[in-house]
Amino acid sequence: MDILTANDTTGNYPQSWYSATADAPGPYPAAEGDLSCDVCVIGGGFTGLSAALHLAERGYDVVLLEAHRVGFGASGRNGGQVGTGQRLEQDELEEMVGKDDARKLWDMALESVQLVRDLVAAHAPDANFVDGILHADHRARFVPHSHDYARKLNEDYGYDLIRPVDRDEMRHLCGSPAYHGGTLDMGAGHIHPLRYAFGLARAATAKGARIHEVSRANRVTEGATVLVETDSAKVSAKHVLWACNGYLGHAERQVAARVMPINNFILATEPLGEDLAKELIRENHGVADSKFVINYFRLSEDNRMLFGGAESYGYRFPKDIVKLVSKPMLEIYPQLKDTKIDYAWGGTLGITLNRMPHFARLQGNILSASGYSGHGVSMATLGGKLAAEAIAGQAERYDLMASVPTPRFPGGVAMRWPLLVAAMFWFSLRDKL
Repeated sequence: MDILTANDTTGNYPQSWYSATADAPGPYPAAEGDLSCDVCVIGGGFTGLSAALHLAERGYDVVLLEAHRVGFGASGRNGGQVGTGQRLEQDELEEMVGKDDARKLWDMALESVQLVRDLVAAHAPDANFVDGILHADHRARFVPHSHDYARKLNEDYGYDLIRPVDRDEMRHLCGSPAYHGGTLDMGAGHIHPLRYAFGLARAATAKGARIHEVSRANRVTEGATVLVETDSAKVSAKHVLWACNGYLGHAERQVAARVMPINNFILATEPLGEDLAKELIRENHGVADSKFVINYFRLSEDNRMLFGGAESYGYRFPKDIVKLVSKPMLEIYPQLKDTKIDYAWGGTLGITLNRMPHFARLQGNILSASGYSGHGVSMATLGGKLAAEAIAGQAERYDLMASVPTPRFPGGVAMRWPLLVAAMFWFSLRDKL
């Protein structure tokens, strides 16, 4: 089964609240005939669009190929939360790569959030960056660690925008008895991700990048000049960037062995009215909880509850997404039991075994950046910028990201599915117990 068409129709956005409230640019023409460029970017999500924009600003001739439409994949379907830090906590990174490199990774992660803020302000003001993410602990025993970690970031990293939150304040801020405390990070925030992607696309083309939609890369032939073939075009490029994340499939097997697609799902309720919305999330922060199969939720600009949760690991989305995601939503907010669901959609993201992004130099002139593991709004944006730097000959920061170990899934591409399903079943069972 083809991951690009298993749940979607070529060239059409899913019926999400995001696509219903965003004006798409283009459509951009499909690639035709023989094309040449300095850089061919494969994938029109945050990584690819950011790379195209930053390369075009440097004067590079860029062709971006997108199999569907820009922002079609996880970039236009996610929870919109822009988190600080890397996907792993700094304690774990210090053990993994040492304190010096862990500090550099922290600094790059902070830069990634600021980069999103700057790009939203410059190119997508309608994406509306809202400050604040609550990390909500669903077990009381998790709270001391969360508070200790906030203090570590305060003291060791000089980051004063995060603070501990006790049980009473957490229940006041998120309107649910499901949580026992956690942290509030005012350096993080949330946006309308599809409007943001569209803003990046418009900015990239304004700088001269050529975007081609409904232009799937079918074959990449390595060489001093790389040849990328679609159904109707041959693109000759000095450099290539794979930027496909969860929608890569088996197109690049070196990456596929380390980056695996999983599906995640979101509901959008009907507008709740200002009083109920304020009861549920008092200060309009985003919320992400401590479950392994994470619940994440926030309010939309028109006071809908946007609630993300549940995962699946086959190609096909479940038939009843509303039923699947309503279950965890109503566990947290039983007061929504009679609320109408206006939208329900799924998307596919890329995860790695240790949840750190997978950056790789596949050949001297072929790069890849993906595997953001649910932390991609900010890090994928930075990933595109780092790839642009590396192509321009300033590879230190890209190479640092590439040096972070991202192990192969045991058994490679063939065995990653059954092993992940078994592991995720265990972790979801642990959440329940």
